[in-house]
Amino acid sequence: MIFNATCIEGLYIVTRDLIKDGRGEFFRIFDANISNKIGFKDPIVQSNFSKNNDIGTIRGMHYQHSGFEEDKLVTCTKGKIFDVAIDIRQDSPTFLEWFGVVLDAKKHTSLFIPKGFAHGYQTLCNNCEIFYLHTNYYTKNCEGSINPFDSKISIEWPLECQEISEKDRSTVMINDKFCGVPVK
Repeated sequence: MIFNATCIEGLYIVTRDLIKDGRGEFFRIFDANISNKIGFKDPIVQSNFSKNNDIGTIRGMHYQHSGFEEDKLVTCTKGKIFDVAIDIRQDSPTFLEWFGVVLDAKKHTSLFIPKGFAHGYQTLCNNCEIFYLHTNYYTKNCEGSINPFDSKISIEWPLECQEISEKDRSTVMINDKFCGVPVK
C-alpha cells in the first residue's frame, strides 16, 4: 500500500500492489501498520457497502458533526466512481475546497479521507459497488450534509446527475454562518 498525498493536507490516494496468478487477484484493502504512518490511527469500528445501479448517480456530501467525526477509507470494488471530499475543518487553509479522484475497481485505488471532511461520489458506469471503512459509528442525529450542487463549493461532476436521493438534493446551501467542524 502506498499513500500518495493530494493537494489538501491529510487527504491521500491509496494505491496497492496487486498479486495475480491462475486463481485470480489478491490485494490488501487495509493495513494498520502502514496506515498509522499517515495518521490513520483510530481503530476501524464499522464497514459499509453501497451498490448503485445507474451511471450518473450521486450520493453525498455527508459528514458527522464534532465529536462524531470519522476517518474513512473508500474503495470502489466494482465499476468506477468520481469520489469527492470537501475540507470542512474550521481552521484549515483549504476550508471549503474540494478534491475529486476517479476510483476504478480495475486499478484497486482508494481515497483516505480524514476527520473533518464531507464525502460523496458519482457513479461513472452502471452497477458500481463501494466498500468503506470507518473509525466511528454512524450516528443519525449527528449527521451533516452539504448540497452536492452548492455554488460555494462548485464541484465539477463529470456527468449529468441521473439519480440522487431527495434528502441529498434538498440539502440547504451553505450560508456565511457555516463554520465547518473543529478537528482535534
